[in-house]
Amino acid sequence: MSLSVWQLVLVALLFILLFGRGRIPALMGDLAQGIKSFKQGINDISDTDEPVKNVSEEPKSKDKITSE
Repeated sequence: MSLSVWQLVLVALLFILLFGRGRIPALMGDLAQGIKSFKQGINDISDTDEPVKNVSEEPKSKDKITSE
């Protein structure tokens, strides 16, 4: 299922109506600043000598609560 030209035009018109012409450049500037901060944070993490701990691994406990 692909988007037709008319669907893209409708989405663009709704976007302009909802956010207005004045707020779109401000939103894009905020998005660019967020991307720049994200990239800077990634570079800061890779510059440190500490290994990054895997957060997805949970400690396994022997005391599990079971419902009877």
